[in-house]
Amino acid sequence: MTELPRIHPDDYCDEDLPRLAQPWWQTLPGNFHALPDHFLADNDTRWRIDYTASIDTLARTGLASMAGAAALPATLNITRQKEERALADFYRPFLQEEDPNTFFARPTQTANIERIPVASYHFQPEDGDAHTLRFRSPFEPKNPALRDRYLGHRRNRTAWAQHWRHHGEPRPTLIMIHGFVADPYWLNTRWLALPWFYKQGFDVLLYTLPFHGRRKGRFAPFSGAEFFSQGMALLNETFAHAIHDLRLFMDYLREQGTPAMGATGISLGGYTTGLLAALEDELAFAIPNVPLVSIIDLMQSWFPINLQVGLLKKVYGTDLQGLREVTALHSPLTWPCKVPQAGRMIIGGAGDRFAPPKHSHLLHQHWGNCDLHWFPGNHLLHLDQGLYLKAMRDFMKAALGEKTGAARG
Repeated sequence: MTELPRIHPDDYCDEDLPRLAQPWWQTLPGNFHALPDHFLADNDTRWRIDYTASIDTLARTGLASMAGAAALPATLNITRQKEERALADFYRPFLQEEDPNTFFARPTQTANIERIPVASYHFQPEDGDAHTLRFRSPFEPKNPALRDRYLGHRRNRTAWAQHWRHHGEPRPTLIMIHGFVADPYWLNTRWLALPWFYKQGFDVLLYTLPFHGRRKGRFAPFSGAEFFSQGMALLNETFAHAIHDLRLFMDYLREQGTPAMGATGISLGGYTTGLLAALEDELAFAIPNVPLVSIIDLMQSWFPINLQVGLLKKVYGTDLQGLREVTALHSPLTWPCKVPQAGRMIIGGAGDRFAPPKHSHLLHQHWGNCDLHWFPGNHLLHLDQGLYLKAMRDFMKAALGEKTGAARG
């Protein structure tokens, strides 16, 4: 008998939340970050949600303090403030384009990908092999005024991933995108039970986002510190770089013969998965896990980094709607999803206070009320994870069948 999840998709109480309307950065209420997240649940489930939510709030404050401290020097730099507004204006016309690939352009050069056997402490498949992949990224920023500054991060110009591949015929590949500061392969291997997915018949690619892991600058205080700390203009280029290099890895998977591929990601990786789903119509499935959808609204809910939102308004000479617009280019809410409806699924934590449920709810609306699985845990502690892992597996296999059938038709 199949065990049912504790929280049904309809148990989320959305009476206080708006219906998504475009352009979302103008129509989303100014107090969106403060709107409550409520679920219909029995006492036992309610206790689990409330308990894990309180843990998340404490952990979130620590991460927000780190991220805020990393971003503050650039934000307070008077010279940089004067430049930043003009740099950000460069990206506004791209929001008027119908095709997001106008900005997130496909790679025009190929990558010479090097394969290195993984260290012994990483996952070692018995019926396959595991390699670290790397290549020198040919990415160049869209904004010529940022070219030298962005490419000056030399370690960030090498792309990294870990690839687990079965022996024999190529298998469908699950692409995994990690969260902010949570890049170690060993962490994601265990946290998201990736060896289990491998044993279910999927090859796996673990992708490293820009400025994380080995892409981190030598003097960065922590992995990922440079991702958000260099201004909104450079953040646009960082997401463009993330998509560019990921597409080159996807090209590599196609060259290796993978019959299909899909993506999942957690937190910031879920946000990136949502963006990728708006760009790549060849994905069989996209499954953001505890995703965010608006970086500025997330900042407003994170103490003490919320105190810097007022400073950002002065830097960019705008209001909340304007800050949302500056970051809308890479939001999954801005663009239509290209993944077929049968391949869209969202995993949300009812007690999540890093990326609160309201973010998953908005993406659920934007994706046409797609499959949605709530678990009674927080951003870090995924209670009843076994249920959503099995739900993901079944969903992925069904989506692959739909994709294969459509291709044959």
